[in-house]
Formats: sequence, structure tokens, C-alpha cells
Amino acid sequence: MSAHDSSYTLHGTTVLAVRRGTKVALGGDGQVSHGATVLKATAHKIRKLKGGQLVGFAGSTADAFALLERFEGKLEEYKGNLRRAAVELAKQWRMDRALRRLEAMLVTADPETLILVTGQGDVLEPDDGIVAIGSGGPYALAAARALAKHTKLKPREVVEHALAEAAEICIYTNKNFVIEEI
Repeated sequence: MSAHDSSYTLHGTTVLAVRRGTKVALGGDGQVSHGATVLKATAHKIRKLKGGQLVGFAGSTADAFALLERFEGKLEEYKGNLRRAAVELAKQWRMDRALRRLEAMLVTADPETLILVTGQGDVLEPDDGIVAIGSGGPYALAAARALAKHTKLKPREVVEHALAEAAEICIYTNKNFVIEEI
């Protein structure tokens, strides 16, 4: 599942998550672009939360951090229940006037669940355990799906190889990867 629509112009971001069984890898490249200029090559778009969950984000950095803070609050409020926290964040995101203007997306994961949360109120769990966001997301998603179908690679290896393929194709994606696992 790729969250790539015209309402979000997420240049400079590729985030990919792969889950196989209870193993999850979430990775992102380091490039942040503004127009045709690379502003930063070593950004960290992936976080391991204190409860052990993973989160990756694409979009405006300030907006993503605002959502990340709210998501962490929801996780705490719902005692680490990732699905419930994601649903409640999406509801708040849609209903709160200030939050509705935020232009970012989140990918969240724990050993049982992988979820994409969008500002349109989407809380989506991919059927195949693979989700990608950002401008390089469709490329990383295609590569990850092919690798997952035709190899026995571990989630981290799938993420590494798929992000590398995306970096070869997408001008807004570089090879400075940050990958976290649970």
C-alpha cells in the first residue's frame, strides 16, 4: 500500500516498513529537499518509541513532530495499544481544526501490527505487511513486494534493498538510511 496522492507533495522522503511474522523493520532515507535543492542529507525520519513501537513519518517536519507527539500521547493513554492509538489519532486529526492543516503521514508498527495513518482519517493495515510513504514510496514498495514474494530475506534486508532501489530511481531519495527493527 502506498500513500501517494496529490494532496500530499512529499518530496525528499522515502519511508518503508516490512513485517514478516513478528519481525518488523522500518527504514527511511536521509534526504530533505526543497524544490531542486537538498537541504539535508542525513535526516532521521524513523523513531523507536519508549514502548518499543516504531514510527516513521513523511511530510512537513514540524507537522510530523506535532503528530508524533500526539501519537505518543495516545499510545500512553491506551496503554500501548497501537491500533486504538492510531484510530484515536486519526479521529483527532480529522476533527481538530488546527490538526487538519497538518501535512504529514505516519507509519506505525509493533510486532503484531503495521499501520499507515493519514490526515484524511485513514488507518490502514496492509494485507501483505508492507507499506511505504513519501515521494520514493511507490518505488520502495514495488521493490519490497518483489523481494518479499521471491526471497526469504529478513525484513531488515528487504527494507535495505528496496530503499536502495528507490534511491536509484527517485531524485528525492538518497542512500543515507536509518533502519530500526523490532
